[in-house]
Amino acid sequence: MLQSAEMDVAGETASMSQELVPGVTVLGNLAIDTIDGAPPSPGGCASFAGVALQAAGGSGRIVAMGAERDHALFDGLRARFGSLVQILPSEATSSFSLDYDDTDHRHIGVQAIGPVWTEAEIDAADPTTTWVHLAPLLRTDFPASTLAALAARGHRVAYDGQGLVRADRLGPLVEDRHFSADLLVNIDVLKLAEDEAVIVADGAFDASAAERLGVAEILVTYGSAGCDIYVDGAVQRVPAAWRVLDVQTTGAGDMFTACYVAHRAAGHDPHRAAEAASALVAEELDKRLHVGSTDRGQAQAGV
Repeated sequence: MLQSAEMDVAGETASMSQELVPGVTVLGNLAIDTIDGAPPSPGGCASFAGVALQAAGGSGRIVAMGAERDHALFDGLRARFGSLVQILPSEATSSFSLDYDDTDHRHIGVQAIGPVWTEAEIDAADPTTTWVHLAPLLRTDFPASTLAALAARGHRVAYDGQGLVRADRLGPLVEDRHFSADLLVNIDVLKLAEDEAVIVADGAFDASAAERLGVAEILVTYGSAGCDIYVDGAVQRVPAAWRVLDVQTTGAGDMFTACYVAHRAAGHDPHRAAEAASALVAEELDKRLHVGSTDRGQAQAGV
């Protein structure tokens, strides 16, 4: 009987996988960003992924959570992207302060902690794409059990590594290595910014560090210096499309990763996907150079 039951479960999982359509669904919390003391602006991956999914083409959707009282801040986002963006209600909205010393260095404060995505929220979002990109703002956004549930549904899972290192604590942002190894079990693609990679590896990130993590595909991004891709024990550097200097870069990582995963979902290899993502980010940052500081919030949301 046990063997029969296991075959039934395997059959259900295979059937579910076959029903998924090629593409990517981005899941994450909305965020209210206060940048250099300016009025609150839309933040979180949902506020930046739309341009990436549109540029990549194919099937895509963004599902985000935030308190209903804050949804009006994201009206511009929904007006531009329409049905591409779905916002689910929650009790709280993530909130951050971001203060820049210059365009590359910033100090982040956690002003409010957003909701946790459980299996119930996954069911409400009901992703139907082969890939799901998880965009946690803090470590508690997506527990390991939620990643396991997504894998059981037949999805390939991409994960933004800031969710490994960012503690769920109010006040100045705390980054450390105190994440559960269970988070890595069901991740197919892990993206780490340079500073996050150093924390995760407890030193320089290299092929041995990538091997220890046990994730099949790892991207480490270096801003205008490009990114490294670790696959099957090998590493390759993909340079940035071109350098864009003297511009505020909030959301660039979100755009890069969403575009990368969309191209992977379309069947492109990691190198080609990274090249496409790099070009998109450079184009979007170029646009910001022509937007005044008073319009920064609109530039961020792609409005």
